[in-house]
Amino acid sequence: MERFGFVGLPNAGKSSLFNSLAGGGALAAPYAFATTDPNVGVARVPDLRLDALAEMSGSKKVVPTTTEFIDIGGLVEGASKGEGLGNRFLAGIREADAIVFVLRAFGDSDVPGPADPLEHLRIVETELTLADLESVESRIDRRRKASRSQPSDTVLADEAAALEAALEHLAAGTPLYRAWPLGAVSDGPDEYPHRAALRSHFLLTDKPVMAVLNFGEDQLDAAAELAAPIEAELPGATVLPLCVQLEAEAAQLTGAERAELLEGLGLGEGALERFVAAAHGLLGLRTFLTTGEKESRAWTFRAGWRAPQCAGRIHTDFERGFIRAEVIDWAELLDLGSWSAARDAGRLRVEGKDYPMRDGDVVEFRFNV
Repeated sequence: MERFGFVGLPNAGKSSLFNSLAGGGALAAPYAFATTDPNVGVARVPDLRLDALAEMSGSKKVVPTTTEFIDIGGLVEGASKGEGLGNRFLAGIREADAIVFVLRAFGDSDVPGPADPLEHLRIVETELTLADLESVESRIDRRRKASRSQPSDTVLADEAAALEAALEHLAAGTPLYRAWPLGAVSDGPDEYPHRAALRSHFLLTDKPVMAVLNFGEDQLDAAAELAAPIEAELPGATVLPLCVQLEAEAAQLTGAERAELLEGLGLGEGALERFVAAAHGLLGLRTFLTTGEKESRAWTFRAGWRAPQCAGRIHTDFERGFIRAEVIDWAELLDLGSWSAARDAGRLRVEGKDYPMRDGDVVEFRFNV
């Protein structure tokens, strides 16, 4: 399950964003440090393809993919040195797969703190960079000595070189995601090989980042204009403008009431759908599906994965004993009406170990162990 850590200043809207995505459970209050312990929520990822396949198959059980959100308390200037609640919260995001900056763009006399999202971004980037600098400085001497004492150990040499490169950027105030731009994550070769050597250090700025721009209800018509400066400041990163308070209110409704509110306010599908699409793109995630009378299920995989790796998402035996995969696109399967009809029509493709799985593939794996 992929984990997304929300980072921002107090009163930026992190807890309200958490509630809009996870359906509630976090205290959202107009004062600093309302969140004293990280809130962790799991959301089911909506997928109309899965619902349609389940209906076609008459599935007794439907299992969507899930995403985990971590709402971390607000950072303040000096957090890397212990100000506010300091490193207690920084530690909460070290094992997140990606960081989501929550940046406030609305003004409210009842809510303290700046309303300039660029100022929010400057502060949180500075604190994450300083925290990483401290981590690297505390470790680099040991790695240098170990590398010199074992010159034939290429792993140690690569790690020491990566820490040296990271130290240079961080000391200059540059977060690593700016120094080594992070595109969609895949299993292919990394343009910046230092990143692999640093993986075990869980550096905060060596993660994919996206930004949620939290604007007010009176700014609905200015969303694109408000997002433009952040997009310019974070080139290549996804910036998702949301009226988080309205989204959190909509998340408390279900069915027709929720759809009516979202449509009336021009909010489209809603925060969860939009966030998941952006987050999956950030991490290079794709979805394949399995369907049958017993169960229809969605499974995530990384772009570029081959059929055996995807089979391993179901069970390690499937990958270890992989023989072949029978595959068909979800829309084509729905047109045919059933798996047996697709087989009878000769429309199931038989794919081997080198087949790169595609988003929306419906598959049955054949294996032998």
